[in-house]
Amino acid sequence: MTRYGMLIDTTTCVGCYECENACAIKWGNPTSDVPKLSASRNTAVATVNDVNVPHLCMHCADPTCASVCPVGAFSKTPEGPVVYNADKCIGCRYCMQACPFDIPKYEWSSTNPKVAKCNLCSERITRGQKPACVEVCPAEARIFGTIDDLILLAQKKIQDNPVQYINHIYGVKEAGGTSVLFLSGRSFEEIGLKAGLPDHPLPTLTWQVLSHIPNYVFWGSTMLAGIWWITNRRKEVAAYERALRKLDRRSPNNGSQHSN
Repeated sequence: MTRYGMLIDTTTCVGCYECENACAIKWGNPTSDVPKLSASRNTAVATVNDVNVPHLCMHCADPTCASVCPVGAFSKTPEGPVVYNADKCIGCRYCMQACPFDIPKYEWSSTNPKVAKCNLCSERITRGQKPACVEVCPAEARIFGTIDDLILLAQKKIQDNPVQYINHIYGVKEAGGTSVLFLSGRSFEEIGLKAGLPDHPLPTLTWQVLSHIPNYVFWGSTMLAGIWWITNRRKEVAAYERALRKLDRRSPNNGSQHSN
């Protein structure tokens, strides 16, 4: 199966925010002037040291969010996107803690909160379309294609313009590789991207600890269920005793006894 991804060239992004608007329309979210990922914003363009830097889910080759989710709400599709099934989510937020790029956001203000993040327009990709943000980019700062083609294109850009770009494609090795790649004329740390990430997938580091979580969830749930039963049982007993007292007060045998 061909794996697709996105190449983001921060040297050509003009900060028009058309990508943000297209993404908001696609998800049915409101537009916002805050250049920051949130539960209602799955892509955002931040200006860091005078460089326009798009942010979105990196769609890791071996996603940590999927490896730590105890109910399988996250999964990696064969085409490349990491998708999220809100119907499975139990709101544990392990994905938020585990993501090396701090991408998933929680709907804190919702009465039925879920996690929000970009899915690389997975449904559009399966129909042979580009992601919405790529389709509207006037400067072609976001380029969609197969991972292999994107890497070749990025390498050619660096080779043809060594003064414009630093000699590194962010995302090829970071955290074991991602489906979203970056080019930059400044160090990636300087434009706000995570530096110092290992070259191997992070699930190999987290699984030893998080594999025990289901046990904790089971015993924790059992304990909470027991507490709930005891609490409600006490309430039922108290209600029953109150009802008996009311019946006792209403009984005709109550009060003074009349002699025959």
